Amino acid sequence: MASNTLQLPWGNESVSVELPENWQVQGILEPSSLPPCADPQAEVLRALADPIGAPQIRDLVRSGTNVTIVIDDGSRPTPVAKILPAVIAELESAGVMRAQMTLVPALGLHRPMMPEEIAQRVGLNFDGIPTVTHNCDDLAQMRFLGSTSYGSPVWINRKVADADLVVSIGCIEPHLIASFGGGYKNIIPGVAGRATVAHNHGLNCSPGTFNMVGQPIDRNPMRLDLEQGCRMLGNKVWVVNAILNHCKEIVRVVAGDPIAAHRAGADVSARLNGVKIPRPADVVITDSHPMDQDLRQGVKALANTIRAVKPGGVVITLVRAEEGMGVFGLANRKFPLSRGALKVVAPLLVRFVPKMKLKGMGEEDRFFLYFALQAMIRARLIMYAPTIPAEKQANLPFVEFMSAIEQTIEAAQTKCPGVADVLIFPYGGITYPELGT
Repeated sequence: MASNTLQLPWGNESVSVELPENWQVQGILEPSSLPPCADPQAEVLRALADPIGAPQIRDLVRSGTNVTIVIDDGSRPTPVAKILPAVIAELESAGVMRAQMTLVPALGLHRPMMPEEIAQRVGLNFDGIPTVTHNCDDLAQMRFLGSTSYGSPVWINRKVADADLVVSIGCIEPHLIASFGGGYKNIIPGVAGRATVAHNHGLNCSPGTFNMVGQPIDRNPMRLDLEQGCRMLGNKVWVVNAILNHCKEIVRVVAGDPIAAHRAGADVSARLNGVKIPRPADVVITDSHPMDQDLRQGVKALANTIRAVKPGGVVITLVRAEEGMGVFGLANRKFPLSRGALKVVAPLLVRFVPKMKLKGMGEEDRFFLYFALQAMIRARLIMYAPTIPAEKQANLPFVEFMSAIEQTIEAAQTKCPGVADVLIFPYGGITYPELGT
């Protein structure tokens, strides 16, 4: 008989999860309750007026300065519409005409944004500011700046490389590969060439770095590599990064130097989203909220919390995916092995992923494949994602999809039939565990 009932976020609603009576909940782990800014626009203006490690924008430009404004695309929760107007006003007050500004969405390897999507994201009339669509495969659109000490060839969009000043607008949140988003990340991978992204992402295809969520940046090869590559642009990049709470409200904005400002913002994000656990648990139940947009965003709940489960345990991931799949390349083609066969060969196969030729798959998919195999080796992965079509579920044998929440619990019980320690992450889309007391 079940005796413990959980209420977990489910988009704008909630769902009930009934836990077996012999499951012992060790913690319900939520983000810290840092209050949102009472006036987001005032916080943006404060950050612009008090940059970290860099002069104010107005001191870096004059009439005739060519400025490229890079914004992250719709796959990120950045409130661009609350930040961009103040940036444009700051530039205009310093004498920069709109004809000298260029807007470049940081698409990385993602699909192009439609004009109406850009207009919706920026939330203002940006007539007179031309927009450039980045294409990671068009070398004619790129400049080659050299190679990093990690071996990454640095190809950067010309509109960024040739600008007098680059203003990058993004957000700082826990990130599977980069430790935290934000900083230089809008440049690499945001406006970089495919070869740059491929080598950079591949650096973390190793047992020690396949999950870098919230981990120290000085031990993250991918983050250090992208920062080294971006520094080849000189001192022309200036960032404005928001840190959001679990309701996607602005808690703080940092601006200025792409490394100094980023580190200050990452400290805030860590205090907000890192939660201490005494030890890993037999069962982890994690919810995609607030990353409820699609499966690509929702699987962050699994990625963020995999370190909270004991080796051989179970992770149950509830994914709202209001818009379905999203851009998720691994699900676009049938995987050649069944789940049972994959489970057997995963420890061997994972060693070859960094050098495999992935026909029809993107370079981001290589890393996700590597992560999926490592996670599958560590634990039994069970998922409830009712908006995902059955044919797409069949293409993702790394996880076991269940058609009802009750089934996920029953399946987990077969793995943990006796007393089991349980950790709950209601906001798994942004929360990650920290081992300690």
